[in-house]
Amino acid sequence: MWFCELHSCEPEFARVWIPDADEVWKSAELTKNYKHGDSTLHLTLEDGMDIEHKLDDKTKNLPHLRNPDILVGENDLTALSYLHEPAVLHNLKVRFTDSKLIYTYCGIVLVAINPYENLPIYGSDIINAYSGQNMGDMDPHIFAVAEEAYKQMARDERNQSIIVSGESGAGKTVSAKYAMRYFATVSGAATEANVEEKVLASNPIMEAIGNAKTTRNDNSSRFGKYIEIGFDKRYRIIGANMRTYLLEKSRVVFQADEERNYHIFYQLCASSHLPEFKNLKLGSADVFHCTNQGRNPVIDGVDDAKEMCTTQHAFSLLGINELNQKGLFQVLAAILHLGNVEIKDRDSDSSIIPPNNRHLTVFCELMGVTYQDMSHWLCHKKLKTAQETYIKPIPRLQASNARDALAKHIYAKVFNWIVDHVNKSLRATVKQHSFIGVLDIYGFETFEINSFEQFCINYANEKLQQQFNMHVFKLEQEEYLKEQIPWTLIDFYDNQPCINLIEAKMGVLDLLDEECKMPKGSDDSWAQKLYNTHLKTCSLFEKPRMSNKAFIIQHFADKVQYQCDGFLEKNKDTVNEEQINVLKASKLDLLVELFQDEEKVTSPTGTAPGGRTRLSVKPKEVRSGASSKEHKKTVGCQFRNSLAMLMETLNATTPHYVRCIKPNDLKFPFTFDPKRAVQQLRACGVLETIRISAAGFPSRWTYQEFFSRYRVLMKQKDVLSDRRLTCRNVLEKLVQDQDKYQFGKTKIFFRAGQVAYLEKLRADKLRKACVRIQKTIRCWLVRKKYLRKKHAAITIQRYTRGHQARCLVKYMRQTLAAITIQKFQRMCVQRKVYLQKQAAALVMQTILRAYMARQKYQGLLRNHKAVFIQKHVRGWLARQRYKRSLRAIVYLQCCIRRMKAKKELKKLKIEARSVEHFKKLNVGMENKIMQLQRKLDEQAKDNRVTSERLNCLETSHAVESEKLKVEVSKLKGIEEEAKNNANRVTSLLEQLERLRKELTTTQKEKKTIEDWATKYRDEMEKMVAELKQQNGLLKTEKDDLNRMIKEQSQQMTEKMTRALAEETQQLESDLNEERSRYQNLLTEHLRLEERYDDLKEEITLSVDVTRGMDTSLTLKLQKRVTELEQEKSSLRNELENKEDQFQRARVRRQELDSENKKLKHDLTAMRQSLLGNAGAGAGAPGSPPYKVLMDQLNSSCEELEVRKEEVLILRSQLVSQKEAMQHKETMTEPVHYAEDVHKMKDSGAITQAYLGLKETNRLLEGQMQQQRRSYDNEVEVLRGELQSVKEENNRQQQLLAQNLQLPPEARIEASLQHEITRLTNENLDLMEQLEKQDKTIRKLKKQLKVFSKKIGEMGAGHVETISPGQMVEETVRPVNIPRREKDFQGMLEYKKEDELKLVKNLILELKPRGVAVNLIPGLPAYILFMCLRHADYVNDDQKVRTLLTSTINSIKKILKVNTVITLKRGDDFETVSFWLSNTCRFLHCLKQYSGDESFMKHNTPKQNDHCLSNFDLAEYRQVLSDLAIQIYQQLIKCMENILQPMIVSGMLEHETIQGVSGVKPTGLRKRTSSIADEGTYTLESILRQLSAFHSTMCQHGTDPELIKQVVKQQFYIIGAVTLNNLLLRKDMCSWSKGMQIRYNVSQLEEWLRDKSLMLCGAKETLEPLIQAAQLLQVKKKTDEDAEAICSMCNSLSTSQIVKVLNLYTPVNEFEERVSVTFIRTIQTRLRDRCETPQLLMDTKIIYPVTFPFNPSSLALETIQIPGSLNLAFLTRV
Repeated sequence: MWFCELHSCEPEFARVWIPDADEVWKSAELTKNYKHGDSTLHLTLEDGMDIEHKLDDKTKNLPHLRNPDILVGENDLTALSYLHEPAVLHNLKVRFTDSKLIYTYCGIVLVAINPYENLPIYGSDIINAYSGQNMGDMDPHIFAVAEEAYKQMARDERNQSIIVSGESGAGKTVSAKYAMRYFATVSGAATEANVEEKVLASNPIMEAIGNAKTTRNDNSSRFGKYIEIGFDKRYRIIGANMRTYLLEKSRVVFQADEERNYHIFYQLCASSHLPEFKNLKLGSADVFHCTNQGRNPVIDGVDDAKEMCTTQHAFSLLGINELNQKGLFQVLAAILHLGNVEIKDRDSDSSIIPPNNRHLTVFCELMGVTYQDMSHWLCHKKLKTAQETYIKPIPRLQASNARDALAKHIYAKVFNWIVDHVNKSLRATVKQHSFIGVLDIYGFETFEINSFEQFCINYANEKLQQQFNMHVFKLEQEEYLKEQIPWTLIDFYDNQPCINLIEAKMGVLDLLDEECKMPKGSDDSWAQKLYNTHLKTCSLFEKPRMSNKAFIIQHFADKVQYQCDGFLEKNKDTVNEEQINVLKASKLDLLVELFQDEEKVTSPTGTAPGGRTRLSVKPKEVRSGASSKEHKKTVGCQFRNSLAMLMETLNATTPHYVRCIKPNDLKFPFTFDPKRAVQQLRACGVLETIRISAAGFPSRWTYQEFFSRYRVLMKQKDVLSDRRLTCRNVLEKLVQDQDKYQFGKTKIFFRAGQVAYLEKLRADKLRKACVRIQKTIRCWLVRKKYLRKKHAAITIQRYTRGHQARCLVKYMRQTLAAITIQKFQRMCVQRKVYLQKQAAALVMQTILRAYMARQKYQGLLRNHKAVFIQKHVRGWLARQRYKRSLRAIVYLQCCIRRMKAKKELKKLKIEARSVEHFKKLNVGMENKIMQLQRKLDEQAKDNRVTSERLNCLETSHAVESEKLKVEVSKLKGIEEEAKNNANRVTSLLEQLERLRKELTTTQKEKKTIEDWATKYRDEMEKMVAELKQQNGLLKTEKDDLNRMIKEQSQQMTEKMTRALAEETQQLESDLNEERSRYQNLLTEHLRLEERYDDLKEEITLSVDVTRGMDTSLTLKLQKRVTELEQEKSSLRNELENKEDQFQRARVRRQELDSENKKLKHDLTAMRQSLLGNAGAGAGAPGSPPYKVLMDQLNSSCEELEVRKEEVLILRSQLVSQKEAMQHKETMTEPVHYAEDVHKMKDSGAITQAYLGLKETNRLLEGQMQQQRRSYDNEVEVLRGELQSVKEENNRQQQLLAQNLQLPPEARIEASLQHEITRLTNENLDLMEQLEKQDKTIRKLKKQLKVFSKKIGEMGAGHVETISPGQMVEETVRPVNIPRREKDFQGMLEYKKEDELKLVKNLILELKPRGVAVNLIPGLPAYILFMCLRHADYVNDDQKVRTLLTSTINSIKKILKVNTVITLKRGDDFETVSFWLSNTCRFLHCLKQYSGDESFMKHNTPKQNDHCLSNFDLAEYRQVLSDLAIQIYQQLIKCMENILQPMIVSGMLEHETIQGVSGVKPTGLRKRTSSIADEGTYTLESILRQLSAFHSTMCQHGTDPELIKQVVKQQFYIIGAVTLNNLLLRKDMCSWSKGMQIRYNVSQLEEWLRDKSLMLCGAKETLEPLIQAAQLLQVKKKTDEDAEAICSMCNSLSTSQIVKVLNLYTPVNEFEERVSVTFIRTIQTRLRDRCETPQLLMDTKIIYPVTFPFNPSSLALETIQIPGSLNLAFLTRV
């Protein structure tokens, strides 16, 4: 099988465990493939060293495979895929050393490793966190085992046992103590007798008398105990009982090095200086032989004197009075003095005690015995024969042993007496319904020298191991039967042969008892009997090779060699009878009581030498008539019987196992020694549990969990709707061997190693997916990097090329500029030369051209004349020639044409005769005509062009002629000018010379002037610069001064503002603390009141019961009554003290309020003074502020004048209206009007009128604000309706989506249910609307009656005396009178005898879910206040007082009844919310109508008229405020009880984002599945519940500010509970769970946003949870990550951060664990934080509540009382 597993796990890299001498097991990795038949394995250790591991030649067993890293550190060892010793050891080591977790499950066993360090994991907050949780839902803890036992006791109606075992120093006592503390805290007591405190108080007593320091443990229990904690039918503690086993009496007289005696002796010595211990004559522990043998009497960190006070307090609490305590301490001190009694040799066969031995004298004084008797019998013994009795002296050694035996015997009696009295004090007064037993007993022990004690201890452990094996086997087989899977009988180690060897007939104990009965029995003869009886018949019994006084027994844990020396003596446990008789004759009553049942236990051979250890077994209580034979049982027989009783008790209960492990022998904190640990694991049965589990199917998965975890191994086609069939098909493909798994009804069972194989497949699949994702992402990253580089290269090239181009262009520009300069320079030179040459050439050309022009002109003139003559001559000759040619040509043409015409004429005559001819002729003629016409046009056109050309030629010729003429004239002028210029040149040269001289003179003068001007300018500029510099310095200085003034002013302002802000903040924090303290005092006050009432009922009940009881019980009850009366008086005193504190707190709060107002006033005055100082001097006459003030004063005066005129007009209108209304005084009214007008001329009247106008304006503004509020209310109502419609729409959509996912039958049922709900809601809404309409109709009818009545009265009174004109005016006047009817003033009257009926109908019998749901919000409060108003109106103080008192008491009563109902059946949030709303409304009404101006400013005039007029109810307002605080706290508790079961499931366990987190392999302690099963709570459940809370409070009309405080408290509870469970659950601390938590928090924030509650402070309460989720998701490797975590997690404490990091668990192999170095870095960085070391958040914190004043706009006179309230006896006033 291993080879197959190894082959499937990539053998070249498989990791295995190999044995090691130092570390027990070492991890190695296979470097070469293993082939079947190989004798060695090639391995590489973790340190890199290569080794060859040789296999066993006989067995060929391969090394154990190592589990995947993802399974390391699991909470349950059975969750490991490979179950074997190295895996268990490594898992425990990782959890203990790396994660600092001391508890681990191993199936049904809790393994607890002693950390040797105080851990903050046992506080009340941890107890509350584990209370009510399933055992697998939280991290392993002793509290989880205790909760499981408590829960099974209540659920299965079966008694439970918690068996705590382990060797000395492993922490058994502490574990048992914490388990009992858990029961005492969670269950409470059935009465107020503090039973749970007594149960816990028994621990310090038993530790003092039964615990001692050993080399392995500073507080080692030297006895075994089984404590039964009794519970009643309601599973509350009613009592306890303790049974003890194997007290180590030898420790009283002997201690090894570095060990101590029992703690009580050192506590007495440390307290010897106290007055009450002076008579004991004790001193330092170093003085006494019984306490100084270990040479180390002090335990580090333990104050024995302080522990003595704790022990005394525990004695008192358990009912042991001071007299008995004094007697106990005398006996214990006497034991110390007895140990110091020195016995000397008289001769070889006798001994003597020196006379007047000081310690013996003190012993006798303390014990009340005579010195002579005790000194005599310490050195002598009595021998009895058949005839007579002899007194024989004994040697010194025997006398010393007898003295030690007496001391041990006395201590055993004291121990048993204390145990008996503890049991009496803890005994239940009522019938016990069930119990939970806690067994704290030795674990398996083996030393170098093992004696009778180790034999008995190992015998007891054999019995317990047998019971443990049977229980584990039974649970395993029951699980297989339950799941209906085929199974074969699991072979497990049965230690019945070893038990038979010890306890069967002719066994070790039987032979020992038989040898003890022999007169000459000895240890040697007993050893020989053992050899003869068992050496050849029992394989478990062996004889050592080198000894004849020892034997070896093969126990279940190991072979143990026992030394026979001392077995017989320790089994007999005898003491000198005469010494006992001396003690029985003592004058000390307690000593007589100790030995009153002492039987005579003598030995024929006297007192034998005592061994190292003696045992005491507390026997079962024996009947008085029992035979004396039972009292002479040996220690072994008594222990066997007690053990049989214990096993019978354990078999009748459901056991729970706690195995305590000692990690090292040096007591170093969190140091793990693998050798010591594996020894204890083998001895305590943990490995046997692993072996039994591994033999079957250790790994178990539900089908849903398997599907969720290994969904990645399935293809889409493999996923079916049936999860079971899906899992079956997938497993058949993945695992070929069907014996490796079995399918149960609800689970899949796997053999060992199969989960690792599946995890490997899953990891491979995920690794491939990760590789593909990484490949794609890396490609994308590399490509992105390449593109960035390419872009960067192109950019660099672009900029480089641009730079080069710019350089080239610059060079080209410079070259071009140089060329241009050269060009222009050369051009300038050449131009000068050219101009000179040009000037010379021009002169020459001028002369030459003038000459040539003249010559040319002469030639042109001659040519022109010649041409003119030639033209005319040639023209005449041409014309003559032309005329002659023309005549000749015309003549020839005429001849030819005549001849042709004749021929043509003939043709025409012939052709004219035919029609065709004419046609052709016509055609030809037409064509010819057209041709001719075209030719004519062309010729005309040519003629026109020719004529135009000729005209142009003529024009150009004429122009040219003119030009030539002009040029000729110009030439003539130039010639004349040249002649004149030649004459002017000389004169110009002379003038030029003269000008040059003048220019030289002028330049010299100019230079002189410029030099002077430059000098002057420089001097002026220098002067200006100096002036500017001085001016700048002055400005800078001025700016600096202004800035300094501003900064100082700003600093002073900021400093004062900051100081005021800090002081205000401090006052606010003090006020909040005082408010919180006040509310806590109020809660305590209420609790004391309830306790006082319960005590009264208990006293009454006890008085009634005593009548039918016997005298003794009556006396006890009378004593109890006296105690209760004393407690009542003490409670009354405490109540009075609380009331005084309450009053002082109230006065303090009022002082703080007044001081806060005063500070605000001072702040306002200071700000004004600062503003005045800033503007000092600005208000002088003539200044701008003064002018502004004068303008404002003038405008105010003008406005006052205008107002006066308006007042006069308004007064005249009012007078005229009054005149019209009072028709009888119409004749005299003008006189009064004139008088009023005359009076108004007085300034006082004007002022009054102005005030009246202001009042009128204020009333108008109030009406306008009221209308605006009504409009806003209507808008809010419409918005609320719109929001409700949206919510209804969303809900409908959600329901539709949910219904679509359901099967058809369930869908139909759900739709019907939804339709019924909708119709019910519509019916309720219609009923509410109908009631509102009825109210409106009744109101309108009443108003109609009033108006009709008034109209009738006005008509009857005015019809005879008013004129028609006046009648017309009168008809419109009533519209202007906005008065309501006067028949109802908002008061309700009731008779005195109807007050009880009023309270009963309105408070006690009013159901919020029934009648009150259709009422207007706060209607009961309004009705009560209206009744109170009437009592105030009639000035009946008695009625006011009784009404308020009855109201307050009735509300308290209904809340108390609701509390009782809540405890029985659930939480009634609606009732508490309803009365909280009404109490607050009643309180607001008392404030609103109190007449106080601060409250009246929000009222309408009508509401101000309704104010109370006779009584000041400020004190009752405080009482109502206290009542509201009580109701608020009860509301929070109801809300907590409803939300508590939802929070963990909805916020942590439910997978809101499906598929993000996979389910890890789990063990026997199954976690709650994260898949939402039917009945589990989800985040939607929490949101729905929050919405239900919010809608209920809104429906009841709760104040918005109060709703915000409730929501803030709700969110604090959600965040605190979630974070606490996160800190206690290792499986929840992963990256994916952090994402789930952040998503859930975002949904909560979205809910706040939807409800417009983002500013109520609720989001801030979730900040620790948000930071914890972020901590799970951030990187946790480098120092930068540590710094980021420290700055991010400012709302988490250091212990919480370290706890989350320690618990962080990867869900997949790709995640990494947090290194120990990183956690230490975090601790170092957070070392300087000042914070509390508390790990969990306090979920019991309730924020101080305030009730801001919220006036009602509802008018009292408009309130109608529904008939459903049955308040017809109330009369409207």
